[in-house]
Amino acid sequence: MAELLPPEMLTYILSFLPLSDQKEASLVSRAWYRAAQNALRETNVRYKIPVSSASLPGIKSLGLRGISCIGLTNLDGSPASHQVLQSVAYHLGPHLQSLCLGGGSPTEASFVALILGCPALRSLDLSGCNSLFVSGMLLAQPETAQRVQQALSGLRELNLAGLQNLADLSFNRLSSCAPYLERLSLAYCHLTFELGPAQGSRVPQESSPSQFSFRNLLRFVKERASRLHALDLSGTGLLPEALQALGQVAGLQLQELSLHSCRDLSTEAVAALCHQQPGLTFLDLSGCSELTDGALLAVSRGLQHLQHLNLRKLQRLTDAGCTALGGLWELQSLDMAECCLVSGRELALALGSVRGTPPPLTSLSLAYCSSLKVLQFPQLRQLSLSLLPALTNKGLVAVAKGCPSLERLALSHCSLLSDEGWAQAARCWPRLQYLNLSSCSQLTEQTLDTIGQACKQIQMLDVAMCSGISMAAVRRFQAQLPQVTCIQSRFVGGADLTLTL
Repeated sequence: MAELLPPEMLTYILSFLPLSDQKEASLVSRAWYRAAQNALRETNVRYKIPVSSASLPGIKSLGLRGISCIGLTNLDGSPASHQVLQSVAYHLGPHLQSLCLGGGSPTEASFVALILGCPALRSLDLSGCNSLFVSGMLLAQPETAQRVQQALSGLRELNLAGLQNLADLSFNRLSSCAPYLERLSLAYCHLTFELGPAQGSRVPQESSPSQFSFRNLLRFVKERASRLHALDLSGTGLLPEALQALGQVAGLQLQELSLHSCRDLSTEAVAALCHQQPGLTFLDLSGCSELTDGALLAVSRGLQHLQHLNLRKLQRLTDAGCTALGGLWELQSLDMAECCLVSGRELALALGSVRGTPPPLTSLSLAYCSSLKVLQFPQLRQLSLSLLPALTNKGLVAVAKGCPSLERLALSHCSLLSDEGWAQAARCWPRLQYLNLSSCSQLTEQTLDTIGQACKQIQMLDVAMCSGISMAAVRRFQAQLPQVTCIQSRFVGGADLTLTL
C-alpha cells in the first residue's frame, strides 16, 4: 500500500504528474490530491519535470521512489538546466529507462554527462533538440562515443523527429552508440534523395557532414534489418522509389511504419510495400493525398495481420475502397477522419463480414465524413464523430445501440444533437469515461442531468461553447459526480471560463 504524501509535497506532485493527467489549474483541490496519489502508485507512467531549481527536491523524491520514466521541459543551456540534469543523472539515472528531452536545447556536454549517468535507458526522445546537432560535432571524440555506447547498450527506441540539423555523420555517430535499436523515428527530418549512383561517388559523399541523405538511411536500415521493427518517416517527403527501396531490404521485417504526410507516395508504391512487408501490424498513411481506393485493396490483400490503420485525410477514398477492408480480420483501430467521400454503411458492412464475425475493432474515427449512415461495432471503445453537422438525434441513438461498449466519445460541432437524443442514447453507454460535446449548441442542462444519471463512470467532459448550458448546471454536475476530474466549459452560458477539477 503506497503511503500518502504530506501536504507540502503537493506542490511538487502538480509538476510531476504524468502527461496524461496534467491539468491547467490554479488551485489544488481534493481531486488533484487523488490524482497525485494514483499517479505515484503506477509504475508505467511518464512524469513531466519542469527544468528549474525549484524542481530539485522533487527530483530527489522521485528518485527515492524508483521512478523510471520522465520527460524534461524548458531545457536549455543555462546553469539551472545543467544543475537539473546533474540531479536527474544522480537521483534517477541508475534506474531510468525512458527519457524525453523533446523540444529542449541542452548543450552537448550536459547531454553526454546525463547519458553517461543513465546506463539502463531503453527509450530516448531527442525530438526537436536541434542544439545538439548544430555544430555537427556531437560524439566526434572516439573516447566519448565509446563511453556513450556503453551507456546506451540497452537502448531500443530512439526518437529524432524534427531535427532540422541532422546530418549523415551525426546520425551515424549517434546510431552507432545504440547497436540494438528496434524503433526509430525520423519524422519531419529533412531527407535528401539521390537514389542513383552519383558521378565520382565516394564514402565521404555518402556520409555528408551537412545533409541527411536517404542513401545513408538506407545503408543504416540494411545494417540493422534483423533488429529494426518500427520506423517513422512521416513528413520526410519520401518518394515512391525510396519506399520501394526500403521495403525490399533483405531481412527487414517491419511491424510498424508511419508515413504521415508523405504526399508524393503513389498507390503503386503502397501496393509494393504491402507485398514486401506482409508482417506490418501498424500502418499510418494519413495525409498521403495521392492514394486512391487501390491502396486499400493492396492493404487488405497484403497485410493480413494489420491491427492499426490510419487513413485520415485521404480524400480520394470512396465507399468502393472501404469494401476491401473486410479482409482485415485482426483490425483493432481505424482512422478515416476527413475522408469526405466515405460513409459508415459500407464500412460497417465490410468490417462486419470478416469470416462471419466482426473484427475486434476498439477505436474508430469518422470525423467529418459527411455522408455517415450507420455504425454497428459492439466491441468499439473509442469513437470520434466530430464535425458531422448532419448527425441527428436518430443517428445518435443508432450509434448508441450499435456501439454499446464506448468509453471515449467525441461529438464536437454536431449542431443538430439535442436533449431528446441524449435522453435515449445515454442509457446505452454506462462505460463512458471521456465525452466531448463542445459546440453542440442545442444541448441544455437537461443533457448534463441525463449523463450524470446514466454514465456513472464519466471522468472528463467537454461542454465548451455550449451556449445552452450554464455554469450553475456545470457545478451541479460536479457535485453529482465527484470522480469527474476535468470539465472544459469555455464560453458556457456566455462566460469565458475553464473549470478544471
